[in-house]
Amino acid sequence: MSVQQIIGFIGLGIMGGPMAHHLRKAGHPVFTHTRSKTPDYLQEAGVLLCANAVEVAQKADIIFLMLPDTPDVEQVLFGAHGVAQGLSKGKIVVDMSSISPIATKEFAQRICSMGCEYLDAPVSGGEVGAKNATLTIMVGGTEIAFDRVKPLFELMGKNITLVGGHGDGQTAKVANQIIVALTIEAVAEALLFAARAGADPAKVREALMGGFASSRILEVHGERMIKRTFEPGFRIELHQKDLNLALSAARTLGLSLPSTAATQQLFSSCVAHGGKGWDHSAMIKALEGMANTEIGR
Repeated sequence: MSVQQIIGFIGLGIMGGPMAHHLRKAGHPVFTHTRSKTPDYLQEAGVLLCANAVEVAQKADIIFLMLPDTPDVEQVLFGAHGVAQGLSKGKIVVDMSSISPIATKEFAQRICSMGCEYLDAPVSGGEVGAKNATLTIMVGGTEIAFDRVKPLFELMGKNITLVGGHGDGQTAKVANQIIVALTIEAVAEALLFAARAGADPAKVREALMGGFASSRILEVHGERMIKRTFEPGFRIELHQKDLNLALSAARTLGLSLPSTAATQQLFSSCVAHGGKGWDHSAMIKALEGMANTEIGR
């Protein structure tokens, strides 16, 4: 077991709740705060509830954040009763949300100027990875801070990489989301093509799983497309947010990401049809609408 740390965890939703639970199960005191009700399983595990983020920061040595978007992180860090007001020299803030790499660099600078450390550590693996402690964790920050927090990361994930300096973890996560979105789109087009040509898309997928086109997305998301199981593992509105981060950063960098932009439009089409809460594999519905063809079961 890792050396006991006094931990803070802010944001106890679908992802943050299980992550905080793993830390508590390992025997660490965990001070928490969340906008909604703290899940019963966390209270039963003995997490300690705080009135606000500043109280969490005052009581913990390492403060984790798992929040929806960039403005949420900024508010929790620097708003009224925010984390920054409760920090003292030597503490570490670890943001595991998926937010803007550019804003992250600014947040890190502000926290580090207080004599603290900052790590951006977004994750990949979704709700299943959070529950099973198999998340991929992409980290930006100093090696000293990373080495101190790594035993805690190992309670939540399996593939843990110090990518580089502040913001580089978020950059890696944005790159991950580009690849995932474009691969979902490619799988959707391929299965739609197969169905329209008269082949059984389930059999086509089975055949492709043994070749060079095989991928985790063809395996998992391809099956969801065929079986029409679009209950969210990762909601379209969240993937939209991540692609917005990619496209916004690309504009700042003077970079063109044409396929990312086109894929974002397919997500937007789904949202226009009431699908912001669908699993991101439901992107195929936008393509099916244009083709007037549903691949079916």
